[in-house]
Amino acid sequence: MAASRRRRTAAVAATLAAAALTAGLTTGCDAVDKALDCVQTADAIADSVTELQQAVENASNDPTQLQESLNSIEKNLDKIGDQTDNADVDKAVDDLGKAVGNVRTAVENGDETPDIGPVTDAAGELTKVCTP
Repeated sequence: MAASRRRRTAAVAATLAAAALTAGLTTGCDAVDKALDCVQTADAIADSVTELQQAVENASNDPTQLQESLNSIEKNLDKIGDQTDNADVDKAVDDLGKAVGNVRTAVENGDETPDIGPVTDAAGELTKVCTP
């Protein structure tokens, strides 16, 4: 009977250890998944910023490209904002959102060649804080 009890105790201990290990791995994977999502979305934002630069250069030919690029950046910012609880990422998202808002306001006020330097700088910062 004592041997049976030891086997059950060992089995329970092994099950608890496996559960703890699985929980630790799952938590670690969630963090890695979030970091990868942040990097991928920051990369998409970088692409959108490049498109925004091209749209500013071609604004006289197609002013709607500016709005489309700004919309794309904002959509990706929302995605990152929903995925993170990192203060540095949140700040970078907020800064980029403000820079995009300023460009949008400039465009709405008739500026066909707004200064997108702050957008580029903020996107660079976001990429930096998203890199694991």
